[in-house]
Amino acid sequence: MKIGLRKKIKVLIVDDSLVFRERLARGLAQDSGIEVVGTAPNAYVARDKIIKYRPDVMTLDVEMPKMNGIEFLKRLMPQYPIPVVVVSSVSENVFDALNAGAVDFITKPDFRKQMSSDFFINELIVKIKSASTAKVGHWKKDILLDEVLRSPKEDITNKIIAIGASTGGTEATAKIISTFTKDMPGTVIVQHMPAVFTKMYADRLNNSYLVDVKEAENGDNLYPGRVLIAPGEHQMRLKKRGNTYYVECFRGNKVSGHCPSVDVLFSSVAEVAAKNAIGIILTGMGSDGSRGLLEMRQKGARTIGQDEKSCVVYGMPKVAYEIGAVEKQVPLDKIPQTIQWMLEG
Repeated sequence: MKIGLRKKIKVLIVDDSLVFRERLARGLAQDSGIEVVGTAPNAYVARDKIIKYRPDVMTLDVEMPKMNGIEFLKRLMPQYPIPVVVVSSVSENVFDALNAGAVDFITKPDFRKQMSSDFFINELIVKIKSASTAKVGHWKKDILLDEVLRSPKEDITNKIIAIGASTGGTEATAKIISTFTKDMPGTVIVQHMPAVFTKMYADRLNNSYLVDVKEAENGDNLYPGRVLIAPGEHQMRLKKRGNTYYVECFRGNKVSGHCPSVDVLFSSVAEVAAKNAIGIILTGMGSDGSRGLLEMRQKGARTIGQDEKSCVVYGMPKVAYEIGAVEKQVPLDKIPQTIQWMLEG
């Protein structure tokens, strides 16, 4: 018996294109830690293969005949809760898929371009490995938050809220933002997400909740009731000119493995807002944001980490907690009231 061998991650590929299924299977086979146990052209075949092979992770196209991926997720999750990575064309439907229980997503590449194809396979492998550690089953109990937070009693013009998230973060962030009123402090967010989707995500939140949400542009001012989301493939820093906060967005190298990076944002918040800031680190794989959150706490900011039980992937908050960056570690449904307490404390 061999000692120390890791169990391979069993993957089921679901896509209506035979060519795409074959290319995906060949690409994933390049990684020794992944085993493609089957492929399926539609939801009905996929259901049978899930029962037969019990995959650890499933890749799923959203747009399929007979039953689309979102409807399949809604039916699948209560019976067979497994981590799902959506692999689809650019569409706002991916957010409906995440809401239905998928843990992550990636856009389909142009296989005519070798560089695009190689980058896609490498990124998908990373997402599959991350998804294999994810906790699913959050569909069982929709986390209920207070409808809206109370208006802060004190002047919050100089206050800032900074949020960082990755895998599972789109839904977690949305649940927090859903409780914000127009007079909540200006909020800056880094969510690990491909470039084309950050504006879609911002627009989706803006159309759903009380605060003004937009994809940040270089020089955008930040003020109460406004939420700025870092654009994909750009770093974002908080700056201050006189009494006015604004953001600087720029193309830069990856920091802590990401662009945008939570560490870049949090470090800038520590520098310009210090004790006037609240930093929040949410679900996600890796350690991005932990160092920046520690800098924030050392400068007098209040800090919150999402707890293990409510995280899809307890990675970023775990590292932050272990290095002493987290003042309060709480479940997702308690984060809004913790923000309220910190604003009033």
